[in-house]
Amino acid sequence: MAELDANKPISIVIVDDHEIIRRGVRDWLETHDEFNVVGMAESGATAVRLVEEHVPDVVLMDLVMPEMDGVEATRQVKQASPRTQVVVLTSYHDDEHIFPALQAGALSYVLKDIKMEDLGEVVRQAARGEAALNPRVAARVIQELDIANRKASNPVAELTPREMELLKMIAQGSSNSAIAAELFISEHTVKGHVSNILNKLQLADRTQAAVYAWQQGIVKRD
Repeated sequence: MAELDANKPISIVIVDDHEIIRRGVRDWLETHDEFNVVGMAESGATAVRLVEEHVPDVVLMDLVMPEMDGVEATRQVKQASPRTQVVVLTSYHDDEHIFPALQAGALSYVLKDIKMEDLGEVVRQAARGEAALNPRVAARVIQELDIANRKASNPVAELTPREMELLKMIAQGSSNSAIAAELFISEHTVKGHVSNILNKLQLADRTQAAVYAWQQGIVKRD
């Protein structure tokens, strides 16, 4: 978590390809002595250069920009200055933008319909290393984590339809050659599928896979 000097303003770089956004956010922030806008950028590439020069506490990052988009800019900003916290400030709240931005290293993700007072608080939180997410974004992140947790607790969910088909055939006692003949694939391909099945289910061999399939009800006795 970032350590702040209570007597020093929070240094900020604003990144957006729309001048009206850059100037509007800057003008509001600079009415508060606790904030110090040290630079503004109209593109991701310029943002990275400003971060290398000023090492700010916080970057307010748009996502859709020329030259270099906000996701790549976020990644490069974090490489150049790990202490700098990136707050995504965007109009987009779809998966295509949310998860790449967070994976690139953004701490917070808020939308441009946010009130200025609330944005100020997000900046303060970011400077302390505390994340903030727009409610719609937070709901998607929680949903994705829930899906990941359910998959982790149910490794069968990781199997592809073809792997499930092979697992059932293994449980019914079919050999690799028999599986290959029935599915019109090579034995080499069968062995690859079997290896993937064992890895995903964290099992040692075909016997364990067969037992697992019976225990989990993947195949049932007549």
